[in-house]
Amino acid sequence: MNKQQFEHTVRATGAILGVNEVLVIGSQAIHASVDIVIPEAQRSIEADISALEDPDGAKADLIDGSIGELSMFQDTFGYYAQGVTPETTSLPEGWRKRLVPFKTPATRGVKALCLEPHDLWLSKAVAGRQKDLEFCDALLQRQIVRKATLRKRLNKIVGIDPAVTVLVAAWIDRIVRNPHGS
Repeated sequence: MNKQQFEHTVRATGAILGVNEVLVIGSQAIHASVDIVIPEAQRSIEADISALEDPDGAKADLIDGSIGELSMFQDTFGYYAQGVTPETTSLPEGWRKRLVPFKTPATRGVKALCLEPHDLWLSKAVAGRQKDLEFCDALLQRQIVRKATLRKRLNKIVGIDPAVTVLVAAWIDRIVRNPHGS
């Protein structure tokens, strides 16, 4: 998903929910923080988007049913919004204070509040899927995230399996010792 497709998805989500602010917690959140093209983010055809408040997940269901996977929106445009709630990802304490706003003329008044890159990196590293790891590596290679910040915030993620914390910490340590992967 490129930036123009992201803008369209943000705009469509705001229209469906009848709001002027949405929360972006997936890889597309990187659009708010960088102006460079990151191919590992553009491989994805979905944006993980949430209402700011959605305690019962009804708004996530509305997003999925309207512009989600296998919807007419996806059939028409080739990309879609995945309705999520913030609880679907593991984030360090204080993440809401660090959200990065994204609003352009193309979002037509809808502001996306996007995960800050370090918080985004950690959520993807904890998820641990191959595509997430490739995305994390891309942010590291482009020096979008700093290892010291990752290390500090990793210890502020609550509710994850301690074994996952150890794995992510080892990955950060490996990167610190060997920043170019050689």
